[in-house]
Amino acid sequence: MPFSTSDGVRLWTATTGTTTSAPPVVILHGGPGLWDDYAVLADMLDDLTVVHRFDQRGCGRSGPSDEQTMARLAQDIDELREYWGHQRILVIGHSFGATLALTYAASYPDHAAGVVYLGGVGIGDWHTPYYAEVARRMTPAQRDRLEALTGSSRTWDEEIEFRVLSWFTSHADRSMALTWAGEEAAVDLPINFHANRALAGEMNVWPDEYVAGFAATISAPVTFIHGDGDPRPVSAVRDLAAHIPHHTFHLLPSAGHSPWREQPELLREVLRATLR
Repeated sequence: MPFSTSDGVRLWTATTGTTTSAPPVVILHGGPGLWDDYAVLADMLDDLTVVHRFDQRGCGRSGPSDEQTMARLAQDIDELREYWGHQRILVIGHSFGATLALTYAASYPDHAAGVVYLGGVGIGDWHTPYYAEVARRMTPAQRDRLEALTGSSRTWDEEIEFRVLSWFTSHADRSMALTWAGEEAAVDLPINFHANRALAGEMNVWPDEYVAGFAATISAPVTFIHGDGDPRPVSAVRDLAAHIPHHTFHLLPSAGHSPWREQPELLREVLRATLR
């Protein structure tokens, strides 16, 4: 069901489950600039509560928007919360969505029942070890091909190839990584590179002290979930968690950036325990 924000941007939304005494859940997708593809997470929880998903402004099935800031995205979440009729929500953010979830909880503390920080990047220099691990997981030919496809005009087949080469290194199971990345890449929706550059550019200039400072103000409980096979270093996520007063940390064994691929039952257990 579409929803229009206060500045007139139409957002695609999806809702499953039924309202119960448990906190309602809102899932925040990654990117920035991608789309919601998290029905698998909703299925893990929507027998316990109502679960909402949406495509962020300018992304996926939502309407276009030139305004791409973390503050505006957090405001969109709160407008959706009010539209859905909830006083407080549990926000589950994956990858970029994890940072957005923390931003929301810090910006709207009265309306955040809790946060799940799933596969985020943490603070400090996470880029150096991340790119080193990504390079290690690629062959020289794959690296050369990705470089050739980056920044060029691509056919649809080349776009799928670009996405696969960009994403397959995030999976811990090397035997399935290309297959899973192919499934993710085949979604017939465009990547919003404007949103990606604008939001990544904003976050990349945040000093660690700023991120740690607003994280320290979050009074809601924060659950950190990270795969030990995610190329994004867990040490950077632990460094961020140390600044949050009420948090728990779950390192999932043999799991990558999308732990519902490799450890679905363990992830389901952690998410359901968090909701309860």
